Amino acid sequence: QLQLVESGGGLVQPGGSLRLSCAASGFTFYAIGWFRQAPGKEREGVSCITSSGAVTNYADSVKGRFTISRDNAKNTVYLQMNSLKPEDSAVYYCAAGFLRVVPGIPIDADEYEYWGQGTQVTVSS
Repeated sequence: QLQLVESGGGLVQPGGSLRLSCAASGFTFYAIGWFRQAPGKEREGVSCITSSGAVTNYADSVKGRFTISRDNAKNTVYLQMNSLKPEDSAVYYCAAGFLRVVPGIPIDADEYEYWGQGTQVTVSS
C-alpha cells in the first residue's frame, strides 16, 4: 500500500510563499494531486501532475500562483505556493492515483486511491 507523507506547511503572512512536499516510495507510476480543505468548506482540488511530470493542471483559484512539480528520483512531489492569500488557509493533502491529467478539467478527488494525512497552511498577518 502506498503511503504518502506531506510536509512544509506552516504560518505565513499574506503575499508570502511556502513549498509543500509529498513523499512516498513507489509512486513513480502514479499521478499525484494536491487537495485542500478549510473548516466548513468542501474539499477542493488544487493541482495535479502526471507520473512523468509532463502534464499539470491547476484550479482557477491558484493558477499563476502555485506550481506543481515532481522529482521521481527523490520520490517527491512539490507544490510551490506564492502570493499566498488568507483564503488559501486550509489543510493540504496529497493523493495518488492512476488517472489522466487533463488541463482545465476539475480535479476530482474520487479518482485518487491513496491519501496522506495532510499539512496545515495558515495565511495570516
